[in-house]
Amino acid sequence: MQVQSPLYSSGEGQVGANAGDTARAAKAAEAVVARLRASGYQAYFAGGCVRDLLMRREPSDFDVATDALPEVVLAMFPRTFAVGAHFGVVLVAEEAAEREIVTEVATFRSDGAYSDGRRPDSVRFSSSAEEDVRRRDFTINGMLLDPEKWRATGAGGDAVLDFVGGRQDLAAGIVRAIGDPALRFEEDKLRMLRAVRFAARFGFAIERATAAAIRYQAAGIAQVSRERVRDELTRMLTEGRARRAFEMLDETGVLHEVLPEIERMKGVEQPPQYHPEGDVWIHTLLLLEKLPEDCSPTLAWGALLHDVGKPATFRRAPDRIRFDGHVEVGVRIAEQILGRLRFSREDEEQIVALIQNHMRFGDVEKMKASTLKRFFRLPDFPEHLALHRIDCLSSHADLSLYEYARQRYETTPDEEVRPRLLVTGRDLIDAGYPPGPEFKAMLAAAEDAQLEGAVTTREEALAWIAERFGGRSG
Repeated sequence: MQVQSPLYSSGEGQVGANAGDTARAAKAAEAVVARLRASGYQAYFAGGCVRDLLMRREPSDFDVATDALPEVVLAMFPRTFAVGAHFGVVLVAEEAAEREIVTEVATFRSDGAYSDGRRPDSVRFSSSAEEDVRRRDFTINGMLLDPEKWRATGAGGDAVLDFVGGRQDLAAGIVRAIGDPALRFEEDKLRMLRAVRFAARFGFAIERATAAAIRYQAAGIAQVSRERVRDELTRMLTEGRARRAFEMLDETGVLHEVLPEIERMKGVEQPPQYHPEGDVWIHTLLLLEKLPEDCSPTLAWGALLHDVGKPATFRRAPDRIRFDGHVEVGVRIAEQILGRLRFSREDEEQIVALIQNHMRFGDVEKMKASTLKRFFRLPDFPEHLALHRIDCLSSHADLSLYEYARQRYETTPDEEVRPRLLVTGRDLIDAGYPPGPEFKAMLAAAEDAQLEGAVTTREEALAWIAERFGGRSG
């Protein structure tokens, strides 16, 4: 279904589930606004959804701002959740046919001091929409929208309330803090990362005073929880403009504070016969440039960190520049970074596996069948292929090993990659072998023979073991 309404459509002709989800979320939020207004309260769409509608992009969600107090909102709707009522935030849920749609409703407010660099110590609820807007982060996120007027007039008329020059900055392609940028970043240090992310995502510039305030306060990012930093960096990596995001992190000095290990890649030379593109930093930026929008976070972080061990292992040998052991060193550094940013164990294991195995493609044509099939068994092997592909495209551009591995992976039946084992530990015991530490080597060797096609039955496998490890004993 193509969404045609000027309220719900981005104008980009999106169809299918995403457009349908956007339409349902917009209608749910519009119903919340209508209910509040019918009861005599002000209510508007607020924040990122207004920005996205003006940019003709599909909003990911729709937030509502109102002068109704949280207790009023809680009592007005049948399904509500007071997730942040102290700060004026209530979730209003609507039962939908396919899923529950939730609209965030926030009461107009002004904020007290931010002693923790994250949340205000106190808030004062307000009846003024302008007062509420002026405590927000950036002008492009500080506009309000009347959905009824928007439905009638689209972007024309007075559907948008803009007290801070957001439409002008949107048209000029500028990310500008509302009011005093130093104060905005003192209030919430994460806004420094958000400024970079919005600028990179939309291809905007950061306004000069706003950028200067980020450079001056960059060290303050240490006050932000590591999980929040991780999530913001992950968004930068997966929104389709990762290279620009990391260039801007470097330009503003924030990269030095959040990922000094990446900053150390700058100026680290590479052998030109393999890396004509330049140093490790340039190579990594080229990989980030090739990350598709909405790629998996693990692939994105694998691309960012795959060569993180090179600065520590740089060596100028007589024949060429070398990075002996950079994979092993890179794994250790990556584990420190991922631990510091509190990644889940599952994500950390996959990212580390991508780093640990990214050089193995150099031997893929020479691998024994058993080794190649074990390689294919790596969890989410397509991510390893994807990383190798952009790694090649960001250096010598030779995709022959990638194509060989891809073709073999796609044409090798899964039952050949993960066959049912011909011999188990129980079989060895039944054959008279006493349990012991040698069992592991015996079973692995038998599985290799099976993967190579040297044995095809249990009897052949047991005979193969007896020939190489000796007859049964005990």
